Amino acid sequence: MNNQTTKWSQFGTLITVFFFWGFVAASNDILIPVFKHAFQLSQTKSQWVTLAFYLPYTIGAIIYFLVSKTIGGDLLNKIGYKNGICYGLLISTLGALIFYPAANNASYGLMLTALFVVGLGFSLQQIAANPLAIVMGDPKSGSQRLSMAGGINNFGTTIGPLIVSYAIFGSVTGESDKASIDSVKIPYLILGAAFLLVALFFRFSSVPNKIAPGQTETAEEAFESEVTQTTTPPNL
Repeated sequence: MNNQTTKWSQFGTLITVFFFWGFVAASNDILIPVFKHAFQLSQTKSQWVTLAFYLPYTIGAIIYFLVSKTIGGDLLNKIGYKNGICYGLLISTLGALIFYPAANNASYGLMLTALFVVGLGFSLQQIAANPLAIVMGDPKSGSQRLSMAGGINNFGTTIGPLIVSYAIFGSVTGESDKASIDSVKIPYLILGAAFLLVALFFRFSSVPNKIAPGQTETAEEAFESEVTQTTTPPNL
């Protein structure tokens, strides 16, 4: 019987990426009116911001599957789960830094590319982080840790738009027609620096890099249980 207690120091490090996912995803909505005004976009074209960010989650998962098939085993079992998060953070760092030349050249296409690369990094981070959250303690309570991590994600979702709006507009209720494309450069440079610092922090942290085969199976079962609990409607 597994009575392993939760490794709170490791878990506390891990949930920083859950915070980033919520923070950035919600903050992207701030960019839509800015881009729409600056590039004179139609409503449809301005919504490409959302597509550019969320499409990589699917594409990243497909790439991960194909690479794993090609090398004859799960990619994260080869490179390590902690390393997977670090690589994902570095990919997102690159995406955030692309905003700088995109703003300098007033290129909407390059802006969308930047969002795509950030999302691609998040895809790899999520594939690695969810199993780690489950095995950082008794696997039977893994779904509870996932729920707690989800709460941190929601916190990022709540404060992200407020902080980014203030950084771009100078207030949390700024108007898009008063913000230039250049105003996104500094916030995303800071975000890129944050991604890089967290990647370095992860690299030298005690977060485990490997998950035993038995733990992987238990993690999958706990994750499926969590998904079932959150998607099954209550009995009437």
